Amino acid sequence: MAAAQKKVLIAEDDQFLARALTAKLKKEGFEVQTLHDGGKVLDALADFKPDILLLDLIMPHKDGFAVLEEIRNTDALKKLPIMVLSNLGQASDTETTKRFGVLEHVVKADTPLSAIVERIRHHLDA
Repeated sequence: MAAAQKKVLIAEDDQFLARALTAKLKKEGFEVQTLHDGGKVLDALADFKPDILLLDLIMPHKDGFAVLEEIRNTDALKKLPIMVLSNLGQASDTETTKRFGVLEHVVKADTPLSAIVERIRHHLDA
């Protein structure tokens, strides 16, 4: 019997990138849900229960930093694997995300989709 499909929740307001990443991940055998609004992440986490969250930092209604703080202060989600995918790559941004215990802070502009998928696979297989 095949292993259960790994679930990825993508919180990304760039519709083009979200669609491209969703298509690539689905092609690679992942179950994917996408949302474009930081204010909806916690509800989506409760309903979808992903194996990993890909989180942008700049989103409407609630930024990724606020989402990270909420997740880490919610007992049921405290240990959720999170990969930050953002164009905010300043040292202060990466230090802040690391304090929230993210697996990795990836700068979107510097990273091809195939490398992002590889990193997701690495973290889920680890």
